[in-house]
Amino acid sequence: MTNDLHARAETLIAKDRVEGISAAEHEWLSQHLRECTQCADSANAMQQALRSLRTLSVSVPRELAARTQFRVRLRAHELQAREPRWRLIWAMCGASWVAGAATAPYVWHGLEWIGHRTGMPDLLWKMGFGVWWALPAIVAAAILLMEGGERRPARTAGGGA
Repeated sequence: MTNDLHARAETLIAKDRVEGISAAEHEWLSQHLRECTQCADSANAMQQALRSLRTLSVSVPRELAARTQFRVRLRAHELQAREPRWRLIWAMCGASWVAGAATAPYVWHGLEWIGHRTGMPDLLWKMGFGVWWALPAIVAAAILLMEGGERRPARTAGGGA
């Protein structure tokens, strides 16, 4: 049980520094730190490490910010250029489903007639109707898969992108 309390205290110490904790959790942690020297030492060590990290100076190349902004703008432009194509795909799918719903009774009767005239089992022509109904979704899925394949960056032999 004591290990569970220490584990909870360590979790709350880290959570308090990163995202904050509720008032009840803060009250429990304060009480626990007053009673447990091991967890209090751990909290003090974390506070000291954070202070040390804040004073640490990291040098970065001068042009890093400009390069980063350029890449972000380039990616935003790529996404904007792709936007009309996506609208067209969704509009075409919507129109296809509306047309499918409007023509479904006629296709059903047509497939039923063909099935009975040829002696085809009912299951077969009914499955044909299901495939006809699902065809727009299958085409949309194929388009999405092809688009997803184009977006993946090629990897180099060295492992970098």
